[in-house]
Amino acid sequence: MSPSAITSRTDLVALADALLTAVRPYASAHHARIALPGTPGGYGADVDALEGYARTFLLAGFRLAGDPGEDPHGYAEWYARGLIAGADPRSTERWVRPSEHPQAKVEAASLALVLDLTREWIWDRLSPLEQEHVVGYLAEVVGDETYPRNNWLWFRVVVQTFLRSVGGPYQLEDIRSDLERHDEFYERDGWYRDGDERAYDHYAGWAMHVYPTLWSRMGSAGDLAAPRAATDRDRLDRYLRDAVHLVGADGGPLIQGRSLVYRFATAAPYWVGGLAQVPSVPLGQLRAAGLASVDHFVRRGVPNERGLLDLGWLRPWRPLAQRYSGTGSAYWASKGLLGVALPSDHPVWTAPEHPLPSAEEDSTLVISAPGWAVSVPSSDGIVRVANHGTDHDVAGSEAGDSPLYARLGYSSATAPLLDPTAWHAPTDQSVVLVDAEGRRSHRSGMQTLTVQAGDGVAIAASRATAHWLTPDAEQMNHGSGWVGEAELAGTITTVSVLHGPWEVRLVHADALVPEALTLEAGGWALADDAGVHAHVSGTTVELSTTARSAHLLGVTGWQTSRLHHRDGASPLGAHAAVGVLTAPAATGWYALALSLTNLAAAPQLQPPAVDLTATHAHITWAEGTSSTVGLPPPPAPSPTDPGHDTTPPTPGSIHY
Repeated sequence: MSPSAITSRTDLVALADALLTAVRPYASAHHARIALPGTPGGYGADVDALEGYARTFLLAGFRLAGDPGEDPHGYAEWYARGLIAGADPRSTERWVRPSEHPQAKVEAASLALVLDLTREWIWDRLSPLEQEHVVGYLAEVVGDETYPRNNWLWFRVVVQTFLRSVGGPYQLEDIRSDLERHDEFYERDGWYRDGDERAYDHYAGWAMHVYPTLWSRMGSAGDLAAPRAATDRDRLDRYLRDAVHLVGADGGPLIQGRSLVYRFATAAPYWVGGLAQVPSVPLGQLRAAGLASVDHFVRRGVPNERGLLDLGWLRPWRPLAQRYSGTGSAYWASKGLLGVALPSDHPVWTAPEHPLPSAEEDSTLVISAPGWAVSVPSSDGIVRVANHGTDHDVAGSEAGDSPLYARLGYSSATAPLLDPTAWHAPTDQSVVLVDAEGRRSHRSGMQTLTVQAGDGVAIAASRATAHWLTPDAEQMNHGSGWVGEAELAGTITTVSVLHGPWEVRLVHADALVPEALTLEAGGWALADDAGVHAHVSGTTVELSTTARSAHLLGVTGWQTSRLHHRDGASPLGAHAAVGVLTAPAATGWYALALSLTNLAAAPQLQPPAVDLTATHAHITWAEGTSSTVGLPPPPAPSPTDPGHDTTPPTPGSIHY
């Protein structure tokens, strides 16, 4: 149903057509509801069918806009029939309305965006009564104050901007207040939080940057968009300078954050960067990033054998989705095909070739807003991130760690373990305190100490008040960590030093409660249907699959190692394994090294040597270069609670 590779606009268009025609057999008589096969999502079959229509309508709109006047598959007429039936409150195919279910507010934005984008082919051809029904449906969002404080603000902005253009009801104050809220979520260096929490993920690109650019081009947005156009473009430009480094050489995105079932929606900000013609990132590189992000999935069997997008990654895997995800949800991947809205003569298609950073040179950088140190060696093109500032929570929180956000490491080649155990007992990419009952501590609420890069290394560090969690019986499962009753375990300071495929991780334990018996550190989780080969010896764990290799080496302070095995815990394979280092919990510094690379490159890996003193870590890398990292001083005890640090960290307290 789709091309075997995505290397051009022609390929992208062919994929869009294949996706759009594949859903037609699942449409209702008048096309308003597209009920795709599978288990209904947490919001029910009616919402699923609305998503099936609205999210494929988004793709149809991009397709029509990119080749104006050409519609060989009759998308305009086909979707217009569905629009008429869905918006008519008396129709047997009528949609769930925004006043009836919050998810309809999300889908209303796709309707409005496409109606504006394709005005002359769909909206202008509706009868006055049909237009009235559509306006009535969309108008239910006007004045609605129940929108969550996150990227949803753009759904209200887009809908009311369209209503404004067609003489419908709108409240200018709604739009202005939402734009102000959007700016409140701006952190720095082009990065937005998805709300008030430290929620840094793909929403920063496919929502917080995509919508401002598309909205500014809507029919009645001009006077509102003009005063902020330069700022929005500058922020998008700065974001993309980081984002292009987060695409692996194989096109794989960073497997981190919620809504990963949207897959190649990760390509959306690159196409928007091309649409805005940002100045700092070559258009040829944006094209390469967009095409590679889509191609990564298409080459690996997406869409499925029926030509559909299911809930999963490279194949169906329901645990990757959130509770709200349904059978039509995955079609937000349509955003990643936004490139088809750019006509064939657009500069993004005619600009000279420019490779991705991951395929061109070794990259070592930091992204300060989310607290990430990043290393992408050209030898394997795998993106590795050490995370010291993202947890989908706020500083000082005592919630549980979300595997999607709060792990110490993420990559474009591995996925965090996502079985139920992973939500209350962190193992992979975690440093935890363990008590006699086997409870494993959480780091959510940690404080970032520093992010800095230079001389071929990237450094990030954080300090966490480690806590055990007794989870509440009911959990929301919207991507953030579990909530419950927290119990103090101690303080853990972690420093990550990245260079090539290696990370040296320095760990300091302090303010330990008597119940904290063991300190454990987990490495990369590898997964494969064929199983994971493991070799465990002393304080060394070597893992390999048919494609990847990972090493975990205890350097200082560790006594033993073991293998943690899980089945059905990863979207990348049926069997997953993680190496774990163990030591008695004691105050002081520990050091370990961990690597991740392609299997072919593994035999050439030589581990770094680490000399750890009371104040510095001296690291000698395999090629002979060295780094000296100053260790942060231990936290000062609080006068009211000698065992619990309340002293804010000092930014930049680490040097090398």
